[in-house]
Amino acid sequence: MTTRLELFAVPNLPMVRAGDNLPALILRGLEAAGQRLQHRDVVVVAQKIVSKAEGRTVDLADVTPSRRAVELAKEVGKDPRIVEVVLSESVKVVRSRPNLMIMQHRLGFVMANAGVDQSNVAEQDGAQRALLLPVDPDGSAEAIRARLSGAHGVEVGVVISDSFGRPWRRGTAGVAIGAAGLPSLIDLRGQPDLFGRTLEVSIIGFADEIASAASLLQGQAAEGQPVVVLRGLTWHAPTVPVAELVRPPEEDLFR
Repeated sequence: MTTRLELFAVPNLPMVRAGDNLPALILRGLEAAGQRLQHRDVVVVAQKIVSKAEGRTVDLADVTPSRRAVELAKEVGKDPRIVEVVLSESVKVVRSRPNLMIMQHRLGFVMANAGVDQSNVAEQDGAQRALLLPVDPDGSAEAIRARLSGAHGVEVGVVISDSFGRPWRRGTAGVAIGAAGLPSLIDLRGQPDLFGRTLEVSIIGFADEIASAASLLQGQAAEGQPVVVLRGLTWHAPTVPVAELVRPPEEDLFR
């Protein structure tokens, strides 16, 4: 049973660019801060720097909007080029209204603008760019986990976090879009509660809870703290990727 948790941001990370070795940057940041990873630390990495390192940017000058994008752009009041990029990352428009598109991303996530973002994405040579989600966030998390674990000789977990809105509540919260080395879901069904009653529906979004905790330090504006280490967690469930967090259509009561 965990009774105490510690979270700290890895300080003074440089601005990440396409092709950067992200695990190496994290390791240098830890070393400069006098920190070493411990067994079962969880390293939470903001999606933006993963996408930047993987070169997941689109130059809007290279985007030609389709007729569908132009029509949707008029409805929502957005740049047709951005709408085209959003559509290219999506399998379905779930809802739309002025200044908002709720999309089903190709990875199954239901999210605003399919994760396409321009905040904290610097212009280069005057070019406007948009940032996309990683192609395989669980795979990205595993690559980072393997390098960090190998460098410090301990087994750690990695969560790639992003900020999602919630359909029934205002405000965004941190969620996991990729994970490795830990259970993204922990199924408690069949276990007893405090009074011996068998749990029937309790499934914990473990990776989402980790991402949400880390987002308190990461922030969502100009904080510049995209990597957070969470220390003190224990778990006894098998490793499960974030892909398993996506609710199957047959269980979805709201779409």
